Amino acid sequence: MTDRATASAPASIGNVAVGFDVLGQAFDAARDSVTAVREAKKGARLGEVGGLVTQLPEVPARNTALAAAKALLDAVDAPFGVRLSITKGVPLSAGMGGSAASAVAAVVAVNALLETPLPLADLLPFALEGERVSSDPPPWDNVVASLFGGLALVARERPGGVHRLPTPKSVVAVLLHPPVETRTSTARRLLKPQVPMRIAVEHSRRIAAFVAGCATGNVDLLRAGLDDLLVEPQRTPLLPALPAVKQAALAAGALGCSFSGAGPSVFAWALAHEAGRVERAMAAAFRAAGLEATAYRAPVESAGARLEDGEAAREAA
Repeated sequence: MTDRATASAPASIGNVAVGFDVLGQAFDAARDSVTAVREAKKGARLGEVGGLVTQLPEVPARNTALAAAKALLDAVDAPFGVRLSITKGVPLSAGMGGSAASAVAAVVAVNALLETPLPLADLLPFALEGERVSSDPPPWDNVVASLFGGLALVARERPGGVHRLPTPKSVVAVLLHPPVETRTSTARRLLKPQVPMRIAVEHSRRIAAFVAGCATGNVDLLRAGLDDLLVEPQRTPLLPALPAVKQAALAAGALGCSFSGAGPSVFAWALAHEAGRVERAMAAAFRAAGLEATAYRAPVESAGARLEDGEAAREAA
């Protein structure tokens, strides 16, 4: 047993355009890091905060990392508590899975303090409890991507069924984060409870094409599938610049472009040799709209959560 452990978890791209609450992609261009220190007093408390922010809520009911850690400690009836120090590398309210990254890093770090650590897959419910602080019920897409890495498919929630999809090695993800904040709860309130049958059918075609493209490496299928008809049109008012940014990305050769999660960040998939051109085109479109966006880039096949003592977190069973 150890008294101290540090874990990190990557940013993520929720929905991956066409897979609302079904698909999530780890995005290892930014990471949150959490150090858990064992304490005699039970519960989860906040230690130092650094990185992109210097203050975070100090109670589990408002802090995803603390909530996730507390859920795990309570579930195993741990005879100790923890103090969590958090270094934020993933922006909050950016559509980059910042709340999920903190929750995932926290449970991986706290798990390392247990006398008998749980398998990585068993940590998912506790990370979801952390994400519940951000949005209730908690969306799975960012959490599973940050925890397991790669491109994750949530096949079902009860009982939980998460599967890693093959990812095309020649494709990278480009993400532009404008200086705007969007809360997941706000973005979800914009969504209508019903959609016309024709949209449901066309959406089904696209998600089928996308998954088939991932499975076969067929770039034409990826291009046909990376087009969100279901959610993006309803959320575009949150970022009026989106249509111009998307048009610029596609004109530069992107396979597809949409909100990352609830936004305001916008991502695109592009072939590796075209990623630079796509990134520059998106940045120029943002500037034309009066927004100076921060650019990130990472392989579609990005690593998930890991312990930072040199030992990678164990793969899910």
